[in-house]
Amino acid sequence: MCETPEYPAVRRVIDAAARKGVALDVRVFPASTHTAEDAAAAVGAELGQIVKSLVFVAVTDQGAPDPILCLVSGANRVDLGRLAAVTGKGDIRRATAREANELTGFTIGGIPPMGHTRPLRVVMDPDLGRFQVVWAAAGTDSAVFPVPPATLRILANAEVAQIAEDVRQAPRDPGRTSAQDLGL
Repeated sequence: MCETPEYPAVRRVIDAAARKGVALDVRVFPASTHTAEDAAAAVGAELGQIVKSLVFVAVTDQGAPDPILCLVSGANRVDLGRLAAVTGKGDIRRATAREANELTGFTIGGIPPMGHTRPLRVVMDPDLGRFQVVWAAAGTDSAVFPVPPATLRILANAEVAQIAEDVRQAPRDPGRTSAQDLGL
């Protein structure tokens, strides 16, 4: 792990945080932290502590893409219906890799919560608030930083809203008796 990031993309993220009075502790790893699973393993965190920065697009009346950045717990998936309800946009889809790069200035796997080349609407998964510290991408697929969720919300100027899919419980084994079945 390298403690001093020398990448221009990482510098943009550090500078964006500094403009809001926050000093980031960016960690750059020799291997990719492209996926939430990779990042969790690299930093020794739970999957839910990893911030997935996912870019979605709605289409404006003029036909241009209107980007929405979702900051989602690594254990969750975005529910497009919920995202549409939160944003008031009817037709939302996941951005292509090319669109994500053009709309944020960063490549997939390294998209940070802030420091983008243009203003973005940001919606944050409230599940991230379950943790004292979460880990977000810092501009490349091998750079991350730890941050308290409340600070992340401020850095990203994010709206916190329920955008994750409901987690379905596994079907119960009919041969097992639960404490609830016993009235406990």
